[in-house]
Amino acid sequence: MNLFSSSITSLERGLDYASLKQKTIANNIANVDTPNYKAKEVGFKKMLENSKNDFQNNRTDSRHFDFSVQSNSTVMTVRNMSYNESGNSVDLDTEMSKMAENQIYYNALTDRLSSKYSSLTNIIKGGR
Repeated sequence: MNLFSSSITSLERGLDYASLKQKTIANNIANVDTPNYKAKEVGFKKMLENSKNDFQNNRTDSRHFDFSVQSNSTVMTVRNMSYNESGNSVDLDTEMSKMAENQIYYNALTDRLSSKYSSLTNIIKGGR
């Protein structure tokens, strides 16, 4: 039995994604000076696959992505990139902008989830 709407579950999954992405970005930033460290990123497609919703995409063109294709992991290593002579592929400016973007996304999700819970509280209290 689903007591709440599926939107709360979707928001929770979005928060899980944002949290994992924040950890991955922070790990990249922490290893900015580590020789031969390869930057990592979170695969959004894998997060969709792990969701419990049966999400099907409608492909109207053969160039559209098919979401049913399996990938190996949620956090993937960015390959074939090297920004400095030590073999490290972390670009600090890029990672900081990704972190700021992810923070805005996370804040939007928490605001929406908070309003959902406020609505539920208002309903439980009888609209007072």
